[in-house]
Amino acid sequence: MVGVALPSIGTELGLSTTSLQWIVNGYVLGYGALLLLGGRTADLLGRRRVFLIALAVFAAASLVGGLVDDGTLLIVTRFVKGVAAAFTAPTALSILTTTFREGPARNKALSIFAVFGASGYSSGLILGGLLTSAGWRWNFLMPVPLAILALVAGIALIPRDRPADAGGHDLAGAATLTAGMLLAVYSVVSAPERGWADPVTILLFVLAIALLAAFVVIEQRIAHPLVRLAILRIGTIVRANLAIIVLFGSYLSFQFMLTIYFQAALGWSPLRMAFALLPAGLIVAFVSPYMSRVINRYGTQRPIIAALVSLSVSYVWFLAFGGDPTPNYAADILPSVLLIGVGFTLAFSSIMSQATAGVEDSEQGLAAGLVQTSGQIGGAVVLAVTTALVTAGSHSADGAAVATFEQYRPGLILVTGVALAGLAVMLLGAGRRRRDPEPEPVEDDVLEPAVP
Repeated sequence: MVGVALPSIGTELGLSTTSLQWIVNGYVLGYGALLLLGGRTADLLGRRRVFLIALAVFAAASLVGGLVDDGTLLIVTRFVKGVAAAFTAPTALSILTTTFREGPARNKALSIFAVFGASGYSSGLILGGLLTSAGWRWNFLMPVPLAILALVAGIALIPRDRPADAGGHDLAGAATLTAGMLLAVYSVVSAPERGWADPVTILLFVLAIALLAAFVVIEQRIAHPLVRLAILRIGTIVRANLAIIVLFGSYLSFQFMLTIYFQAALGWSPLRMAFALLPAGLIVAFVSPYMSRVINRYGTQRPIIAALVSLSVSYVWFLAFGGDPTPNYAADILPSVLLIGVGFTLAFSSIMSQATAGVEDSEQGLAAGLVQTSGQIGGAVVLAVTTALVTAGSHSADGAAVATFEQYRPGLILVTGVALAGLAVMLLGAGRRRRDPEPEPVEDDVLEPAVP
């Protein structure tokens, strides 16, 4: 919803394009930088408590964001919302994975989880266009009643859990992880504006790497580490994290280019653009409930490989046929949109299931935060490079601004390359690993909770 409202926000609050991008990047900064800490905090302090507190903060920040008249304060509220989401997102996933036993029950729950995510995405596209016409503030106020409803439901339905008996005192690890991740994400989202070769950009990356290296050293030496690094030795978890980097990195960048291309080059309205992309979200919403059966039968690796094939074909199709100045939507664009929906449907539940399989309940928040951090960082890095490529081709030789398909071709080639590289890595990993273990024979449609 927010992306569609940016031009209206800039007009009313007098924000430059540079300031407007921080309405998006402010959220990305808070969210991407603190996901890993948020997931581990839920393990250590109790998932129910962390989820409810963070959700209340998210609702309050949304309300303030819809009422402010200052651009800087609006960006601050977006950062706070990102921080809150960094605690709610991995906590929600770890609540799910600790409530339902590993196997068919958890796979079914993850599929339903994906349905709600896709439904929110699809409705957000449409609502963004409709609400912006009524006033951009409604795009910020709309989440408030939904967050309050989720808060009430959480109080009533989420089972109580106990904080971890040990750990939680790794203050040095928490400080270096938080500072390192904040600096890393800030470096990525600010690099396109400042320049990748700019001395400040290079210095920020060096400092971020130094802080994260210090974090690794601390975690190896402390008795109760904030993050048990041995989790990264599990091959299936590493492959799941690589897969989500490819999924989010290529998917988000491709979607970004389509939304700009449709409006800037083809002259489509935001609402028409939203309806053009809607079929992808609908596929995820309606097909995801059946993904548990696919995972139960074929495991997780084969659906992930099939997903990357679908995404790669989607990007190649658009490269080949999407450049017509007056494209035929049904023939030139819709196949790519449908293949994106198929790819995301196959990948999301499979990746989440693989990323949390075989992990003790005491570390489910860590595993959830790790995979979501990988997705956000991967998406941010690929999007930053894509933006730089698109921007570099946005002016003609005489400096005049242009908006043609050729401007987006380098970015499209990049996302296609990312998808194909990810597919190659997954195929290589599949050739070296053992077959996924067969799930226990449980009825597909039964959600069997692991706790009362």
